Amino acid sequence: MTVKSATRRPPGPKPHFPIGNFPLAHANPLATFEQWTGEFGDIFYYRAGWLHVYFLNHPDFVEEVLVNQYQNFRKDRVVRNTRWIFGDGLLTNEGQPWLRQRRIIQPAFHRQHISGYANTMTSYTMEFMQAWKDGDTRDIHQDMMRLTLKVVAKLLFDLEVDAESEKIAHSLNTLVGQGAGGRMIFPPFLRYLPVPAMKKVRQAARQLDTIAYRMIRERRAHGHMNGDLLSLLMQARDEDGTGMTDKQLRDEAVTFLLAGHETTALSLSWALYLLGLNAEAEKKLQEELQQVLAGRTPEFTDIPRLIYTERVIKEAMRLYPPGWAVARTVLRNCEIGAYQLRPGDNVVISQWCMHRDTRFFNDPLKFDPDRWSPERSHSLPKYAYFPFGAGPRGCVGQSFAMMEAVLLLATIAQQFRFSVVSGHPVVPMPSVTLRPKHGIRMALHRR
Repeated sequence: MTVKSATRRPPGPKPHFPIGNFPLAHANPLATFEQWTGEFGDIFYYRAGWLHVYFLNHPDFVEEVLVNQYQNFRKDRVVRNTRWIFGDGLLTNEGQPWLRQRRIIQPAFHRQHISGYANTMTSYTMEFMQAWKDGDTRDIHQDMMRLTLKVVAKLLFDLEVDAESEKIAHSLNTLVGQGAGGRMIFPPFLRYLPVPAMKKVRQAARQLDTIAYRMIRERRAHGHMNGDLLSLLMQARDEDGTGMTDKQLRDEAVTFLLAGHETTALSLSWALYLLGLNAEAEKKLQEELQQVLAGRTPEFTDIPRLIYTERVIKEAMRLYPPGWAVARTVLRNCEIGAYQLRPGDNVVISQWCMHRDTRFFNDPLKFDPDRWSPERSHSLPKYAYFPFGAGPRGCVGQSFAMMEAVLLLATIAQQFRFSVVSGHPVVPMPSVTLRPKHGIRMALHRR
């Protein structure tokens, strides 16, 4: 008789019978993960219901999972459960279909294309700030979400009509708004529950479909290609000369709408919050903006000289990464950290934990944009910082997102200073992204 050998697993938190451990159900999931990494080291194991989870907390493991052995993994079930919203866009697609889409889409994010978006980004920001008044108290996170959505709707669809933009904003907020993100990742048997919350989510998804498909049909019918992202995607071809179907265009458009504004909005929200808490960093930012811009609106050609502005964004994304964790499901037998992983196992890598690890970042809880100066960052392990993921499945729009964040921050910070409202709790909430649970209320002071 053959006896099947038990799988050797790393140490980990004690399971709670019969469900194991569900850290996301804890009162403070981020603190739980930090506690476990401190207690169990670079790799530990826990069971969440029927799921076997390996938590990895070292740059070498990031490289193994996302770069060297990326073909041994696929997106985790949480991401796969969002296909009813995203379809087979770059975020959710796998294998050869994903590779084909990536190759078709990549040129749309080359420098020569995205450089032309800079003026739209800054002009929309200037227009948006006209509603702000000196002494106002505002939820800066909600403002940044609205602003970046206006920008991405213009750049993706060339949308000017406020009514259409408002429909998109309402749909997106229903799908990923405060407390709603979890409903987007529900498995199929829960999506169609006849309850008001899920009815609203289904209606929002249908409305996005309606808008996206109408834009695509109108563009095909009129043949008018005006340089927005949708036009570039419609004209893109693979090596065989084949373009995208309407369904593929819809999937990528919805993916860019959701992901394209969320990352930048969160980066800006957390950056403005951190600047409001750190007078020295705020002063250095102002000195750079005065020296480089002298009061004029920033342009694409200014970006190489906005060095400290970019460091502020990078440091905000270190402390509050919009994507706070990456998860994968094992496809094939593989080895990570001397442990054998089997198909169906799961791995989790957390930017939140890695970016705050004292081994890689001195005084990691301090907001210190100058840690990204060449002389201080040259010794940082390559994969200790990965706000946009890494490897072949890293974010295709990374350059776009960084350009937008730098330009918008420079435009906003020239006009206003922000101070944190006393008594308002600012609590990071690890949902689909790292959102502020209660928003970020700040007082505005016109310069």
